[in-house]
Amino acid sequence: MSKIKVGITHGDPNGIGYEVILKTFADPAMLELCTPIIYGSPKVASYHRKALDLQTNFATVNSAANIQPDNLNLIPCTAEEVKIDFGQATSEAGEAALAALERAVKDWKEGLIDVIVTAPINKHSIQSKKFNFPGHTEYIQSCVAHDDQQALMILLNERMRVALATTHLPIAKVASSITTELILNKLRTLNHSLLCDFFITNPRIAVLALNPHAGDGGLLGNEEQEVIIPAIQQAEEENIHVFGPFAADGFFGKRAYESFDAILAMYHDQGLAPFKLLAMEDGVNFTAGLDLVRTSPDHGTAFDIAGKGEADENSFRQAIFTAIDIYRNRIVWKEERRDPLPKLFIDKRDKSERG
Repeated sequence: MSKIKVGITHGDPNGIGYEVILKTFADPAMLELCTPIIYGSPKVASYHRKALDLQTNFATVNSAANIQPDNLNLIPCTAEEVKIDFGQATSEAGEAALAALERAVKDWKEGLIDVIVTAPINKHSIQSKKFNFPGHTEYIQSCVAHDDQQALMILLNERMRVALATTHLPIAKVASSITTELILNKLRTLNHSLLCDFFITNPRIAVLALNPHAGDGGLLGNEEQEVIIPAIQQAEEENIHVFGPFAADGFFGKRAYESFDAILAMYHDQGLAPFKLLAMEDGVNFTAGLDLVRTSPDHGTAFDIAGKGEADENSFRQAIFTAIDIYRNRIVWKEERRDPLPKLFIDKRDKSERG
């Protein structure tokens, strides 16, 4: 199988994006696994490399059509002079982050790259007329989703997978945004992803409650009885193996997540706070539900340590591994279901009953 072409957006250039990218590809074995293409700036990459005393080399190319298979490639996407101010959120850095993201998505649509791995952005500085989204997930959905596709954020490592019913919403809006239809659609997407992206047979999904103590029979809220449980029941009728709703504190406190293939949390911090406590060094953010395979490290720009050489690249490396695995799994999944044999009707009635 030919090496997968991994498009890598440089994220916010004032953060640790270049550090984790360059550290990851300091290992020559990574170039045997994939062909990486950074979307960013040669001068900015060189600035980071010098400031951090890193030895990773890269080849500048003008197009993904001209990439060098055995090198770390870099496609210029920004103005030559991008001011770097480590640890600071600036509009200039936001523009550079968006330019790289736009070019990578464009190249994926044209079939020039296979997957996209995004380095962290600063969600405030990237905001503009072109980008009015709360994060990567929503932006990418707007660019590549078709028909009724809905992106689903899944945070994962070898120990657990946590999906979110709602993502970047203020807490005040969470309850009103959670509907039976929303949860059911998220469960459908999550179940399909577990089957085709991760090759899990008969996946088991746990659903977390919204309210403390799962509503305590309505004393602490009615969303469990009126919204979440009906969604679970409908999912079960569709042969999706769903369990819950579970009170989040007891679920994680008792390590119940070890008994399930995935968890659907109702809101961002409910699922991500315990996940990051258990998986901060190797966690991966995967956008399921779309044709595009996109992953990212499960951390932000880390402005507090930017430029200090202290960033751990393991989460970024795992994001690359995950993107490659999912891309390959989808190929196998489609191949196995190509031109299936037609169903044959077998009449089991006694011959005397046949007309």
